[in-house]
Amino acid sequence: MNVLSDAWTYLTTSANWSGDQGMLHLLLQQLLLTATALAIALLVGLPIALWLGHLGRGGFLAINVSNIGRAIPTFALLAIFVTADFPGTGEFGPYGRAGLATLFALALFALPPLITNAYVAVLEVPAEIKQAADGMGMTGFQKFWRVELPLALPLIMSGARLALVQVWATATIAALVAGPGLGRVITDGFFRTNYGKGIAGAIVVGLVALMLELLAAGGQRLATPAGIGGSSSKRDPKGEPGMSAAPPTVAASAGAAGTQ
Repeated sequence: MNVLSDAWTYLTTSANWSGDQGMLHLLLQQLLLTATALAIALLVGLPIALWLGHLGRGGFLAINVSNIGRAIPTFALLAIFVTADFPGTGEFGPYGRAGLATLFALALFALPPLITNAYVAVLEVPAEIKQAADGMGMTGFQKFWRVELPLALPLIMSGARLALVQVWATATIAALVAGPGLGRVITDGFFRTNYGKGIAGAIVVGLVALMLELLAAGGQRLATPAGIGGSSSKRDPKGEPGMSAAPPTVAASAGAAGTQ
């Protein structure tokens, strides 16, 4: 209980939140690190995964690359980059020492859930909906943009949501190579046996992770087209199950494309 009391005292002391080494400044640094690493992973991994899912090929590559990424510890990657004199192991703007190496390690860590979810999401769009789009004379790009992507977006957002929270929590390892973020508070607290300080940093990381999770969950709900989430089958007036139908938003897009 003394440790928790010390942590509360640390969190409620305004001096600990101000200055270049204050909690607020370090929190903003970690948010910047997380957002940049996630953006890199999205720009690199998402187009490839969506393209492979649209083609219906490369599943072995996509899934196994993701599995390998999950098996390699992020800290091991960061240690290798730093000891191997990876470009950017010096100061890198607001990302601090080893900033580029840290960004690269975190971006690789974010790729597995993004690639897996995006590939599977596009691949598993119902075949009858794809056939209907083909029957309306849609081009490959029109079918992807107006039919496949809207239906796949909730699962894609789920992968981004998972990657966001994981990267945020893992970004604390940047402190081990003198990088930015709340990891400095945690490591400094435990190194100096000031456990209240270390626990305070961990509490803030946990609370922000919960907030990011809630925000990402809200974004995922907004990305879900109308008509998704209920039963995938419809019944005719006689009570017999019928063919699953595309959501109204997708059907409207398909109809608009067919009239062009």
